Amino acid sequence: MPEPLRERLIDVGVDLLETDGAGALGLRAIARAAGVSHGAPRRWFPTHAALLAAIAARGFGELIERFAALATIDDPRERLRRMAGDYVDFAISRPEMFTLMFRHDLLVGSGENLRATTQPLYGQVVELVAAVAPDSAQQRALALWTNVHGVATIAVNRTLEIVAPDQDPRVLVDRIVREHLAGLSG
Repeated sequence: MPEPLRERLIDVGVDLLETDGAGALGLRAIARAAGVSHGAPRRWFPTHAALLAAIAARGFGELIERFAALATIDDPRERLRRMAGDYVDFAISRPEMFTLMFRHDLLVGSGENLRATTQPLYGQVVELVAAVAPDSAQQRALALWTNVHGVATIAVNRTLEIVAPDQDPRVLVDRIVREHLAGLSG
């Protein structure tokens, strides 16, 4: 049975994103690569932003799967450490996808409710931080996530290799998580 066109367009978009970058993600280019007319994507994606958001949602889905695999880890500190490591690994292994996922300027007005995906992911971080340090869990989780996201971002855009060429981003993020949680009760 042939794959539904909507999913095929997203698959082609993901492939183009990974090989050619976000600049290659025009509706016409995706339609051409999918072997359909240039107007065909409009049936499922009324705007370019809608198609980009569907591609980004695929990336968030993959990140959710990575985090779900860690659900058996009972120790909240270890689970946070592993989540942070997986987050950075995802960014490094899928830099174009990672970048698109957080390009809110491109995704705004897409009609895709990406917040329904991202809020629960962030909620997991808050819950795990709260298990370690119930006081100020929101603020602590935000500080931790912004640090981890910052490492992922500077690793992806290759700034880290310029300012600290010998620094492994995975080691750096592990140290950041340990330092955030050091001395906290739980």
